[in-house]
Amino acid sequence: MSVVLGLLFGTGVLLAISPWLWPSVERAAGPRGPGALTRRALEILQLAGYSHVAPRILGTGMVAAALVAAAIAWLATDVAVLSLLAAAAAAAAPVVWLRSRAAKLVRQRRALWPDVCDLLVGSVRAGLSLPDAIAVLGESAPQALRPAFAQFERDMRVTGHFASSLDRLKHTLADPMADRIIETLRMAREVGGTELVPVLRALSVSIRADAALRGEVESKQSWTKGAAVLGAVAPWLVLAILSLRPEAARAYASAAGVLLILVGAGVSLVSYRIMLRVGRLPEPRRWFA
Repeated sequence: MSVVLGLLFGTGVLLAISPWLWPSVERAAGPRGPGALTRRALEILQLAGYSHVAPRILGTGMVAAALVAAAIAWLATDVAVLSLLAAAAAAAAPVVWLRSRAAKLVRQRRALWPDVCDLLVGSVRAGLSLPDAIAVLGESAPQALRPAFAQFERDMRVTGHFASSLDRLKHTLADPMADRIIETLRMAREVGGTELVPVLRALSVSIRADAALRGEVESKQSWTKGAAVLGAVAPWLVLAILSLRPEAARAYASAAGVLLILVGAGVSLVSYRIMLRVGRLPEPRRWFA
């Protein structure tokens, strides 16, 4: 009976956290395509800076992590429900890590985009064309952004097509602030005009102000996320230590023990999500991505 309850609970946990692991993607009305999870995995990998990694590698890593965690939990505690919980947590760990890395990259790059705007302004005022002004960033941009602009320069040499090279640059950078700059340059290339320099300067000021405000708010709200993690992890560490004792493992394997673990897992999950929701700032959306 406990095994059946554990399987049902594991399925319920996976369904409960699926909106955050695999959020729905807006698409035209019609039957859901079989590649929805693949597209979401590609987006997560792209935002985390691993656009060269295939989604199947992420899926394989999640399955492997779940199996290893379940085996370790089973060997240590001999409690089926704890093994299923460990498998669910381990399967979600790669996605959580990728999301954390993506957020970190966005924060790091946020302070670099004003410098990119200033460099573009200098190149345009020096008389360079837009493709040449962007290509020069492969040598003059901040170090973290140079490979992407160097790839743009290579694309321009090979294809000579500005729009497709910009699309690949946008795909590589995968950043909302980069989308603003790239779409501004695309419009300037297609429409023309003499207001590109003032627009880039205004965009630089806007990005600097946004980065400063976000940094101040995030520093003040960091304790909220820390409290959420501590409150969610601490009880389960205590439970894992207690489960190493044979008599405690037998108690948790009973019907009452399984019910206690299920209720505790539900409360921890809901509380963790509420704390994260309270401490989360709205992120800027990407443009035409």
